[in-house]
Amino acid sequence: MSRPAPVQRIIAGQPAVDGRPRYAGPPILALGFRPFYLLAAAFAALGMALWAGSLLGWLPAALGPSTMAPLFWHAHEMVFGFAAAVVVGFLFTAGKNWTGLQTPRGMHLAALAALWLAARVLMWTGPAPLAVAVDVAFLPLCGVTFLRILRRAKSVRNYGLAIALLVLGTINAGFHAALISGEPIVALRCLDAAAGLVCVFVTVIGGRVFPMFTANAIPDVRIRTVVWAERAIVPATALAVMVLAAPVEGIVPAIVVAAAAVLHGARWSGWDTRRTLRTPIVAILHVAYGFLPIGFAMLAAAALGWGSRSTALHALTAGAIGCAIVGMITRTALGHTGRLLRTGGAENFAYAAIALAAIVRVAGPALLPRDVWIGAASALWVAGFAAYLWRYTPWLMAARVDGREG
Repeated sequence: MSRPAPVQRIIAGQPAVDGRPRYAGPPILALGFRPFYLLAAAFAALGMALWAGSLLGWLPAALGPSTMAPLFWHAHEMVFGFAAAVVVGFLFTAGKNWTGLQTPRGMHLAALAALWLAARVLMWTGPAPLAVAVDVAFLPLCGVTFLRILRRAKSVRNYGLAIALLVLGTINAGFHAALISGEPIVALRCLDAAAGLVCVFVTVIGGRVFPMFTANAIPDVRIRTVVWAERAIVPATALAVMVLAAPVEGIVPAIVVAAAAVLHGARWSGWDTRRTLRTPIVAILHVAYGFLPIGFAMLAAAALGWGSRSTALHALTAGAIGCAIVGMITRTALGHTGRLLRTGGAENFAYAAIALAAIVRVAGPALLPRDVWIGAASALWVAGFAAYLWRYTPWLMAARVDGREG
């Protein structure tokens, strides 16, 4: 790792550059990425260990709403717990740059993080009514908070991201309502829709920043924009997500989802991925995006009865979402703690472990006994996020090394 810049002294109450009072509270509450990345990474490791232990019969099942089966608990918590925390942390952090306005910090940020944490505990322990109420409250509060900031700044371009948070919260409420009503198939469709919506986040944010990150990190890289794909990729991905949530199979949904696979493959083909392989902090983002066309193609095949829908979904969740998250929570944490965008052994291990976990989860069912691929994929996932925690916990809890706010 490169040596950080010397720490500059921050004086409590000193005015910030824009005239606001300088933040003088605990560094962990200075900006959204700090508590939410830390909590998300810890939960990614702990939650996966709990799920694998429960599924393999080593631990009791969750006692949350409707005494959830391990499948429901795992799918819900990976999307509405882990991924949602990262999305909120990222948007609250990027939103400050996009708008020039202060996003939640201090006690406001602490209250939102505490609400998220309470939901995670209650979703495992119960009681069911309290677990549902706390869990359902988190995303709408974050979505309304973020939308208010965007409206004040007239940042119309980003309204869709805040609305997507609110839609994700609505899907979460629908999931709980379906379970309470004894409709497990509807609950599973809600989970599919939520995972798909997070893929839309990856599509939008990835399209904005992955090529830029690549061009900034690798001299003379050739980034080519596939214009026809760029024009259609977001609506096509959203349509594919709607198909995922619909209880239909056959040629029509297969064509819709296959079209999304083609568009993502076309976009990815223009990013000169081969040139990134010696730059892990960029390569992991390309690996993540590469799982999108693979996952949508597998889902198209599954709609025709060729292959497992669950395995295809894991190409999107463990592959695209998991790899994108570990790539973004390292890169943005380095930048927003004032460090150079260079990775060391811990980050590179985390990238490799999460990518391998996704590969094992997608290929394992066809090649290995059930307990072996579940155990191997889970262990790799836990190890990857444990490595992140080992390296980044001290940095997320300390002030920026360059003396700036955030």
